[in-house]
Order: sequence, then C-alpha cells, then structure tokens
Amino acid sequence: MPKESLETLIAELVHEEDWRRMRATAACLKGGPKAVEGLVHALETGSPALKMESAGMLARIRDPKGGVPLVRLLQDEDASVRKAGAIALEQMAGVLDRAAASVLVADLHEMKDEGQRESVIGLLGLITNAIEPLCALLKHPDESARRTAAEILEHLLDSRSADACVDAMGDPAVRDIAIRTLKKLGAIRERITTAFDELRDVEGSSEREESRMATVIDLLGLGRPSVEILIEYLQDEDWLVREAAADLLGKIGDVRAVAPLMERLRVDKDTGVKELAIKGLGLIGDARPVELYIEAIPLRPLRTLAMESLAKVKDVEVLRPYEELFERLKSDRDGLVSYNAGMIVDKLQAMAMQGVQGSGGANQGEDEDE
Repeated sequence: MPKESLETLIAELVHEEDWRRMRATAACLKGGPKAVEGLVHALETGSPALKMESAGMLARIRDPKGGVPLVRLLQDEDASVRKAGAIALEQMAGVLDRAAASVLVADLHEMKDEGQRESVIGLLGLITNAIEPLCALLKHPDESARRTAAEILEHLLDSRSADACVDAMGDPAVRDIAIRTLKKLGAIRERITTAFDELRDVEGSSEREESRMATVIDLLGLGRPSVEILIEYLQDEDWLVREAAADLLGKIGDVRAVAPLMERLRVDKDTGVKELAIKGLGLIGDARPVELYIEAIPLRPLRTLAMESLAKVKDVEVLRPYEELFERLKSDRDGLVSYNAGMIVDKLQAMAMQGVQGSGGANQGEDEDE
C-alpha cells in the first residue's frame, strides 16, 4: 500500500479502531512543523470530535504556532470544542507567544458570556505573555475595553502591570481600579520584602532553616500574584532567600516559574537552592527540564530528587529516549531511585504495548486490503 499522507493520518485521530488512533498519534508526535500545520487545518475544518483531538495533540506538541488557532477555538459553536481549546491553552500556557495572548485579550473584549469570560481571565493569569497586551488595552479608545483590561489586571495582580496602572491613574474611567490594583500590588511586595528581610537577619544554621520553612508557610497563601516578585528574589544574594523563593514557586505551581527555576538549577552555586529548584520543577510537572533532570542523576545530592521529578513529568512520552537508563536504574541501591525508575519504565512499557498492538492491527488491516 502507498504510504498514507499526514493529513489522512490526522483524520484518524478519531477513528473507531484503536490501532489507527495510535498510529495517528505517533505520526503527529513525529511530524514536526507539518504536523502542526495539519492539526491547525483540522481545527479549522474538522468535525467537533476531530477538533477536540487535534487541540489535545497540539497541547502535547507544545508548538507556539498552535496558540492563535487554539484561541480561535474558544469561539466555536460546540461547547465541548470550546472546553477542549481552553484545556489545551492551559497546558500550553508556558510556551504561548505574544500573538496568542494578544488575540485572547482582543477576543475577551467581545465576549458576552460571563462564564466564558471567567475562563479566559483564568487563562490569561497563566500565560506569561498576556500582561503586555492587557496593559496596551488600557489605552484603547473604547472606554469599556479600558475598563475590561483594568478589571482583569486587578484580578491578576501581576507586578509587571504596575507602570501601566500608574499611567492609567490619569484616566477617569479606570482611575479607581488602577489605584486599588497598585495598593494591592504594593501590599504584596511589602509583605514579601519584609518577610525576606527578616529571614536575612536570622543567624545560626538550624534557626535559619526553621525560619525559611516558617516564611514559606506564611507567604504561600499569596499564591499567583506573588510569582513575578518571587522570580525576582531567585537572584537574591542570600542563598536562604533564594531557597525560600524556589520553594514557594514550586508549591504555587505556576508555569511562569519553570524557566527561572531551570536557570537556578543550571547555575546556582548553593546546593540547597538547586535541590529546591529541582523539587519545585517536579511539582509543576512541565517537560522542559527533562534534560536537566537527566544531567542531575549522577550528582549525589540531586539524584533522588531528579528521579522523583522525572516520574512526575506529565507528558511521559518525552522520557522515551532515556528508557535504557531507567531500566538500569531499576536496580539502583537507592530505593527511591529504583522505585521511581521502575514507575517510569512501567509507564513507558504500557504505552509501548499499546503501540505494538496498534502495529499488529495495522499490518493485519493492510494485509486484508491487499
């Protein structure tokens, strides 16, 4: 039989036979830019079921080019398709570019359904590149657009919006909202600054560790509005402050922290900071740090945490190239290392078994066709 086109295979993401769906999935994951183009085309022209599957596949591939088409999916007439688009965008939040964020902001202004608006506002809080388009919207000629932007920025409480809020204080339509936002942002920064200043003044190793844990407990309730400020403190001169910031960012679990925590894992000279960075990345579950985890396995202070973080990676298939390493680590003398290696191998083998069954079905189907 002639080799089937990628477009044909993408259409089989919703085929009733398991092996055809598995084959289509494998083709998309290996298809590179052409697969992204085909999946985007499916979002625009496919059935509701195919749109939903294509959205999920784009989220797995994590190519920023899928961002704008996924945003457009939020306007689909089918509620299930809209939900699939929102889920995919949430999973891709860490890699979405400014173009996707800008379209999302522009579409939000036109949305009338309150439930959908709340969903989009939640998405904007996860997207690293969303603050700039929202700040730009504060200068829109339409007063209702400016109010929408101001209200969302008050909801998100991102420190990067502070300068725009200062500028907006001259606009009577949004002045009160801007003032409230600045007061809240100021209170958050002051609370974090005070806590970290007090942490620096603690002396004695045991006392400092106890104080760090108490500081983390005290600040954890601030949640996502503290993320950008905590990222700043990852550069602090005091290793204990960097540890506390890394610990908090991991526990908050915002994808904006992935790249800064990866940088700490790469370059920080303090082992404790590296430990909390790798632990925090594991809690987030993003696939981007996988190579850093692999590099950390030979390092005695980090190897257990590296294996635990690898076992928490949400997209298990990205671990496939390291399957032989995990097989060897199943017999490691460290019980936690061997346990997590076994968990990863089991997951990979389960997925591979599905693929083998699919290949068997594929060969059988081709023989019948011939």
